[in-house]
Amino acid sequence: MPTVTVPARKRIAIVAHDNKKPELLTWVAARRDLLAAHELFGTGTTGKLVAEKLGLPVHRFLSGPLGGDQQIGAFIAELKLDALIFFWDPLEAQPHDPDVKALIRVAVVWNIPVACNEATADHLLTSPLMAKEYARTVPV
Repeated sequence: MPTVTVPARKRIAIVAHDNKKPELLTWVAARRDLLAAHELFGTGTTGKLVAEKLGLPVHRFLSGPLGGDQQIGAFIAELKLDALIFFWDPLEAQPHDPDVKALIRVAVVWNIPVACNEATADHLLTSPLMAKEYARTVPV
């Protein structure tokens, strides 16, 4: 399989369902310095909250239900994102659930790290691989 070189400064998508936004904001605030070393992307409301409340620059897509999840998926397939931190709510049905599943599927197909909870996000962000170039296999 072919590989791509992931830069030391990662392009990280941050996404959270409504019930998980406070948890994500708390997590980002506690790791602000680590995240500031990378380029952040987010769906509409999540990106806006992180930028306004924590002062981190975030490239913003549409809100998830309005197509933001699909925009992030497209960026993953175009090799424009290197990791996905997605605090999704497994206990509440989402009207755009097919989009959520499609986003996670694309992330797995394109072999990018995906964190869906705080513990996994901590492991991802503090991995020694986050601070250096990394050769990642891709499907094409």
